[in-house]
Amino acid sequence: MDKKLAISVHNVSKNFKLPHERYNSLKQSALHLFSKRSYSKFEALKDISFDVKDGEFFGIVGRNGSGKSTMLKILGGIYTPTKGKVVINGTLSPFIELGVGFNPELSGRDNVYLNGAILGLTRKQVDAKYDEIVAFSELEDFMDQHLKNYSSGMQVRLAFSIAIQAQSDILLIDEVLAVGDSNFQTKCYNVFRQMKRDKRTIVFVSHDMNAIKDFCDRAALIHDGVVAAMGTPDRIINKYNQLNVVEAEDSEVASELAYDTTTRWGTGDASILRCETLSGEDKRRIFQPEQPLTVRIEAQAKASLSKPILGLVIKNAEGIRIFTTNTKLQGTSVPNLTPDEKITLNCIIPPILGNGTYTIAPAVADTDGKVIYDWIEDAASFEIRGYDTSDGIIQPRHTITVKKGS
Repeated sequence: MDKKLAISVHNVSKNFKLPHERYNSLKQSALHLFSKRSYSKFEALKDISFDVKDGEFFGIVGRNGSGKSTMLKILGGIYTPTKGKVVINGTLSPFIELGVGFNPELSGRDNVYLNGAILGLTRKQVDAKYDEIVAFSELEDFMDQHLKNYSSGMQVRLAFSIAIQAQSDILLIDEVLAVGDSNFQTKCYNVFRQMKRDKRTIVFVSHDMNAIKDFCDRAALIHDGVVAAMGTPDRIINKYNQLNVVEAEDSEVASELAYDTTTRWGTGDASILRCETLSGEDKRRIFQPEQPLTVRIEAQAKASLSKPILGLVIKNAEGIRIFTTNTKLQGTSVPNLTPDEKITLNCIIPPILGNGTYTIAPAVADTDGKVIYDWIEDAASFEIRGYDTSDGIIQPRHTITVKKGS
């Protein structure tokens, strides 16, 4: 293998056997113990080849089910290829299943040492890094509590804080930036920027095209188990958008609130019932640059409310607030509401946002904006796709002129 290559993938294929019959109980399994089961073959990857250079930040993109995460697990040694081979030149750490090896019955402190050992760190190394790990996770007050009492977000923060201490030559990252709250996501981005400056070799799987553009030196598009394109991030992003836009628009459904996966708070005097994005009156989650975008928020009073404020915050994939508005800022009059009365806000946003994924946090508050009745973080999301290039968060209408001389 060329010493300048960190990873070399040669004609890799991966097949899975999918049983036609599924038994959901021990009794069913016993009754069919001697029955011959039939299977179908699923080809997750088909004859894939590519190289990753030493010190390169290499991106892999593709739709759900395309095979990109399977490829990452083969690189990490979690799966064995059905055909072909992978050559790794250096030590490797996968950021694929954060928190694997955590013991919920142990304290956060004990799990730092346990997970550190799994990552190949000695106790002395963990001792030296312990304060840094805890500070990064922002869990100083919880380290002596059992892990089973942690929220899922707290566990992710702790796992990531430990994982970044592994000083491996090669890192495999699978959508790590999609987890945790917005502040923690920003810290993740800062860590990866430092890794890029340090010339660490990184293979990064993501659906976030802004992150692919910001971080990656090169990228590959995997579609239906094959490498459909390879090249610069701009080229791959364009190919990805071309591949997705027609299929996505044909299959779009309304964006519904996922209460079990969002952060929500407020007094409960009003409740947000719906937050969705539309083009005109058509529900839509994926927009092309010239399409109008409307955010619609429906709320319901649970008590008598005097001229409440309705508003929203839009953030990009890095968790940065790029747009905030509400009825008070806009001078829009909101009537008094009696219990169970509903009200709908329509916010029309001109086509100025650049390519990327954005999240919406709707809110309803009292007339002064000091008491939050209901706030839902990341209640809905939408994507802008279609600009040939887009380095900026916004793409406002503008004019450029050029002339010779001063």
